[in-house]
Amino acid sequence: MVFVPEALSAASENVIICVSPGCERTRLGQRLESPPEPPDGDDLPLEESPPKSPAKSCPREGRIVQQSIEDELKDSYLTYAMSVIVSRALPDARDGLKPSQRRILVAMNDLSLTPGAGRVKCAKISGDTSGNYHPHGESVIYPTLVRMAQEWNMRHVLVDKQGNFGSIAGLPPAAMRYTEARLSPIAALMLEDLKLDTVDYLPTYDERRLEPTVLPSKFPNLLVNGANGIAVGMATSILPHNLGEICDAMIRVIDEPDVSIDELLEIAPGPDFPTAAWCAAAAASAGGITRAAARLSSAPAAASRNTQRIASASWSRKSPSSRLATASRSGSPRW
Repeated sequence: MVFVPEALSAASENVIICVSPGCERTRLGQRLESPPEPPDGDDLPLEESPPKSPAKSCPREGRIVQQSIEDELKDSYLTYAMSVIVSRALPDARDGLKPSQRRILVAMNDLSLTPGAGRVKCAKISGDTSGNYHPHGESVIYPTLVRMAQEWNMRHVLVDKQGNFGSIAGLPPAAMRYTEARLSPIAALMLEDLKLDTVDYLPTYDERRLEPTVLPSKFPNLLVNGANGIAVGMATSILPHNLGEICDAMIRVIDEPDVSIDELLEIAPGPDFPTAAWCAAAAASAGGITRAAARLSSAPAAASRNTQRIASASWSRKSPSSRLATASRSGSPRW
């Protein structure tokens, strides 16, 4: 944040600012003005003034840039906003991952934490991610790792966990030194062709390594697991869906690029929450405002995996009326 004095904020002229330590000619927030002219000979004082020490030269002489304060604030905020949008808060549509999630999976892949390998401490995974790929502390990496292992947050988890990773009631996970993790089979599928020169690479934050810009994902992660994120001026909120329905819908779009939305709704009628909940939707207007309410089932965990119910709503864009269609699926998933 830049502090601008009131006198400068009201002025429209350019301001020259020097922030070099030890520079006695300028101060932050003051204009550089020419030194006052010496008095005439008749106005000289009778007593001689003590000799003044020579003024120190600015250590950044010749490197002061004349810049309008309005342009500087505009450029700096635009850079910050684009950094949040591209490199932090929003997922990539190709693999459905945010940069922090992608870097965790790549770091686990470097450690050879395949689904058949043994689990290692999450402190090791967070430390390697922070040291090799992510320019932030491990304390902010661990919550991201935990969320990718929580089956009530992810339709298909990307991290195979062991230990206390919190609960759906909101209890916090154990410290990273007590929990262990490895890649799930779905995450391994997303990383399968990484070393076959299938994606582009960019230097890491310290330019000592290379990191992939996107994963060569064979799994439609964005539509199946969904995403949530708040950036600067934009946000995303995508509900999770059933993997079998999404694959059938993708095949239909490939075979018939001009397929209508109503026809796709017959294949994928609505979202599929990780908690096997009900989704009651209604179109309040022609624009299609959807309200979703979920309730948890009291059935045992083993039974809830085999039986899932979905109630979804589809409507015509021309009419505000809606029809509620309830579908029930039982048995094992279709993939």
